[in-house]
Amino acid sequence: MKEHQHYLIEREKIDYFIDRGYHINGITENLSGAFIEFVLKDVKSGEISNEILHIQTANGRKYFSALLLKQIQSVT
Repeated sequence: MKEHQHYLIEREKIDYFIDRGYHINGITENLSGAFIEFVLKDVKSGEISNEILHIQTANGRKYFSALLLKQIQSVT
């Protein structure tokens, strides 16, 4: 698969979680890519849902970094 196509798939997966109200809770990077931990807190039930997504492309890392900065700025 071409790099750009792989990035588009990663971006769709990231957007899927963000659109459903998940927040980026943590990032672990290593030689095989970045692992993003998404967290969703259900206000009514108090349940916490965790999801981990593996990002392998450089453009995918740039994309979630921009979203993380946006998330941090909206909190402060």
